[in-house]
Amino acid sequence: MAIPASKAELLSYCKRQLGYPVVEINVDDDQADDVLDDSLQFFTEYHYDGTIRTYLKHQITQSEIDNQKTNSNVTSSTSGGSDNGATTWLEGNNYIELPESIMSVVRVLDISSSTNNMFDLRYQLRLHDMYDLTSTSILHYEMVQQHLGMLDDMLVGSAFMRHSKHGNRLYIDMDWGGNIGAGEYIVIECIRKQDPTTFTDIFNDVWLKKYATAKLKLQWGQSLIKFEGILLPGGITLNGRQLVDDAKEEITKLEDDLRLGYELPVMDMIG
Repeated sequence: MAIPASKAELLSYCKRQLGYPVVEINVDDDQADDVLDDSLQFFTEYHYDGTIRTYLKHQITQSEIDNQKTNSNVTSSTSGGSDNGATTWLEGNNYIELPESIMSVVRVLDISSSTNNMFDLRYQLRLHDMYDLTSTSILHYEMVQQHLGMLDDMLVGSAFMRHSKHGNRLYIDMDWGGNIGAGEYIVIECIRKQDPTTFTDIFNDVWLKKYATAKLKLQWGQSLIKFEGILLPGGITLNGRQLVDDAKEEITKLEDDLRLGYELPVMDMIG
């Protein structure tokens, strides 16, 4: 059995499932590329094997810190017949460029959690109460840690972050001059796409092969619909609409199966 390990091999597999080379598949190469790209994109966005939760770290440079303190001009156009003219707004450049493979950022790990200061409460807690586990209980330590965490949330808070996968920018709203220095690291928890050119086993995924075949059948049927009703030599007629109807039914069933069996559940939101 041929196991697809590339985009071209997956296309050959889909064509064989539709009857090629016994039956000619009337789909152009560019159309076939679009079908596979759409199928891979849908697989990546909804299938739990299409992405991975990972951690990335980035070392901050002085030039990045200097750039965070600058602004970009955003000019609005006039509208509604106003005579005031265009207005100029300033937008902070407090962002870091992210790789295109990042789909979403879950969180930025706490930046200001250092305990190098000997007068820090956490430093003193470990020095006096936790040098061994005979002087106090682990329950006491856990309660103190939760209390300190609550104080941090109420009095200090965490840096707000914003991210859009189409902009590839991670905005972090904090004091870039005081909260972090050159040479320090920012660590993010994020969802990253699985690259099929690196992890070629993706092309052999059972659901993806069925979905790509159904999408190719749909494209084939749409190409033949315009010839519907035309009588060919030998009294043969082409029924592209039947291919379209069958493909749509298969696609709907496969997408339902994906949502019910292969998609990660939505996380609970408490607020």
